[in-house]
Amino acid sequence: MVPVLTFAVAWWLGLYLLARDRTNPVLVLAGGGLLGYGAAIALDDLPWTGAIAEVLVWLPAALWAVVLARLIRDHRASREGVRSTLGLAIVGALLVGLAAGLLLLAAGLLPRELTLASIGFDLVLLGGCVAVFDAFDAGESLRADMLRSAVISGLATALLGGQVGLVIATSGPNPALTALLYGVVAAAITVHVLASPLQSLADRLALAVPVQQARAQLREVADALPRKADTALTGLDDAEFARLTRRALSYYGDLGKLVSSPLTELPVITERLAARGSPDTPLERAKELKAVLLEAIRRLKPDGGEFGTSEEWRHYNALYFYYIAGVRPYSVRTKVTELDATARQALTWFADQVPERTLHNWQSAAARLVAADLRATAASH
Repeated sequence: MVPVLTFAVAWWLGLYLLARDRTNPVLVLAGGGLLGYGAAIALDDLPWTGAIAEVLVWLPAALWAVVLARLIRDHRASREGVRSTLGLAIVGALLVGLAAGLLLLAAGLLPRELTLASIGFDLVLLGGCVAVFDAFDAGESLRADMLRSAVISGLATALLGGQVGLVIATSGPNPALTALLYGVVAAAITVHVLASPLQSLADRLALAVPVQQARAQLREVADALPRKADTALTGLDDAEFARLTRRALSYYGDLGKLVSSPLTELPVITERLAARGSPDTPLERAKELKAVLLEAIRRLKPDGGEFGTSEEWRHYNALYFYYIAGVRPYSVRTKVTELDATARQALTWFADQVPERTLHNWQSAAARLVAADLRATAASH
């Protein structure tokens, strides 16, 4: 049963990384590597698919090499501290272990089942490291959300897969039953980990658009709550507070993700909710944080008109038009027809005059200004 257990863990963690953020290339590549390895384990345990498994087992190494390259690039761009550097060193060491395991597998120096399990253990550690990187970058807590997902997936696997396993134990090895066991385990884990996307698909097929949107927002809030970090804002240094502010700005258009921001615990939000008699719920706090961020951005706006291209406008432009107005100057998916005249003017200016790296630097500097504004407001309450 070792191959089945190795498959289940790799399959769960791969889907978990994908479910965290399907727009994050690092999570997609890392999750894809784990899913590929899980598939290789399952195929290797079947008599008619061994040749496919021989090729598929090398897929994680290629994907994880790209993961490490992107992590190094992001680390250099963000100039994060010792903790991030140590994390990269650990990922690099685990990749060396992965390469060694694959070489041992190719050479056949150790029992195949033991080597495959060892490689799987290495990949799980790598996946855990990437999840930690992502949670730290997002200012979220990881342990509760990951443990909850693992427990439910484990129970579903034991309940459904255990029945097929019992039949195999009593009737003896059977390729068809083995294939069924892997299929049942994969389905049990997939249905749980991807529950929200599957429910969204069912809603689109059966419900009216307003109901779909309301249910989607509530699901996003429910999914985000276990990820919310219990962070004492008063104990954060300026750099960490600015990082959390930048992340909250990137979540501006997504209340489900904004719920998990530690900035929802700002004292000014508590006071504003009480002043207008609103219920103190995670969703209301996220809405209020959104309003507070918008007000802070607007305080960066120079006098005179709605848009300008002088140096004094760059911080406001970098935040307002990108995060609030939805201008994406370097994306082919930008829907120009949905932008107003001012936003279209900003789009043209960004695309023609502002390199993407320059915009990123302006956003980082502007986020620090917004963070200082929020911190000053918090100190006055």
